[in-house]
Amino acid sequence: MMSRVAGMIRDMVFLDMFGANAMMDAFLVAFRIPNFFRRLFAEGAFAQAFVPVLAEYRVQRGDVAVKELINKVASALSLVLGGLALFAMLGSPWIIRLFAPGYLHDPVRYSLASSMLRLTFPYLPLISLTALSGAILNSYERFWVAGFTPVLLNLSMIAAAVWLCPHLQIPVTGLAWGVLCAGVIQLLFQIPFLMQIRLLPHWHLDWQDAGVRRILRLMIPALFGVSVSQINLLLDTILATFLPAGSVSWLYTAERLTELPLGLIGIAVATVILPSLSHRHAEDNAQGFAATLDWALRVVVMVGVPASLAMLVLAQPLLATLFLHGQFQPVAVHKSAQALQALSGGILAFMLIKVLAPGFYSRQDTRSPVRIGILAMVANMVFNLLLVWHFKHVGLALASTLSGFLNASLLYMGLRKKQVYRFQGHWRLLLLRFAAGNVAMVSFLILILQHIGDDFWLRPGWHLKLPVLLGLIMVGVFIYFAVLIMLGLRPWHLAHEHQEPASLDHIGN
Repeated sequence: MMSRVAGMIRDMVFLDMFGANAMMDAFLVAFRIPNFFRRLFAEGAFAQAFVPVLAEYRVQRGDVAVKELINKVASALSLVLGGLALFAMLGSPWIIRLFAPGYLHDPVRYSLASSMLRLTFPYLPLISLTALSGAILNSYERFWVAGFTPVLLNLSMIAAAVWLCPHLQIPVTGLAWGVLCAGVIQLLFQIPFLMQIRLLPHWHLDWQDAGVRRILRLMIPALFGVSVSQINLLLDTILATFLPAGSVSWLYTAERLTELPLGLIGIAVATVILPSLSHRHAEDNAQGFAATLDWALRVVVMVGVPASLAMLVLAQPLLATLFLHGQFQPVAVHKSAQALQALSGGILAFMLIKVLAPGFYSRQDTRSPVRIGILAMVANMVFNLLLVWHFKHVGLALASTLSGFLNASLLYMGLRKKQVYRFQGHWRLLLLRFAAGNVAMVSFLILILQHIGDDFWLRPGWHLKLPVLLGLIMVGVFIYFAVLIMLGLRPWHLAHEHQEPASLDHIGN
């Protein structure tokens, strides 16, 4: 939560100082490219390949083998990603041509994005080693360290925006320097905690090691698995560079708001269950494996559906309250709100992907998600081409939502086909309760928003709008959970071990 709140403050500072314009678009492209590879390698493919193998080593081979595996993996990761970063820095103009072809007709944005990419790409090896450290600490149940680390990224970038940018000839380049500094700070922050558990990696490069080779084999197909949503968002950015100036910023602003509930619940739950699922699989505990997945899905559906609906209804009030000041103008609020409404349904879809994908990776099955990921990615491109010409940046956002639901559906069907997991009868009662709570919450929000009117949100003065917005959210949350409680839902129904009977006869109890 601290990380996401700090990230929201970071975006408020950025958009207040620079607005949604061509300069901000150039920075976002330069930041999104290494950030995409970070999510692809570090948080996506690497984590899903490394954690199950690490869990197996802990259960079956002992501490000495775990230490050796970590040393060899860290060495290989440093060499590969360090070389990739060097290559990207030398070839930054060609990379911008590839990832932002729409900038070729705009020499200023093209040159600026290329120069900032040289500063931001070293962030990739730094943050990937940070992610390796976090995966190790998560496997040893020290979840808070990796969870807190992104706060340092946001604080570094805020500091760069406030204190460095005003002193530079091109102020926005200070944000790129902030990204580079953040990578160094985040990696250094992890080191004392690795030393506490005596797992600080040392250089030991061995490409022939069985564990390293197995992780690499699992990583290659996993690149297209759990990270498909990030590939889709990057493809959206590529197409958005052909749209009017500000389109990249409008999409980015909408995506950042959707990441708030996704990070608080979806990524948090996925981070916790991956080591647990890996241990269950290593112990050949199929019942415990399915129970862990079922618990994660109960939590995600309970939170993801109301979060999606609230984002849909409150899109403009949220954006106007948080960002309507400084250089961020009402037209940017309107354009970003349209994208947020189109992306709101994707909150649930992306949460489901985060939870269902570990069901494959924890079993060291990376081939099934890659097939599903390729289908979803192709579908996203088809949806993009069908929607972008008429709906512009909103069509790109809607395409991401549609492909997200397709991806999640195929992942579930794959787990069911392999007889790993399937929805049981108790889901009927849970979904009935959740539906009633969501109807009550949305009805309340729509009624109050109609009474307040749109003009209130477009007035200056965020400090006047924030209490109203927070009040709406808190009362909406209260109504939602009050209805669930009235319909018989209790906290222990969401416990890991609990499963309700399939019958609906006791709904009135």
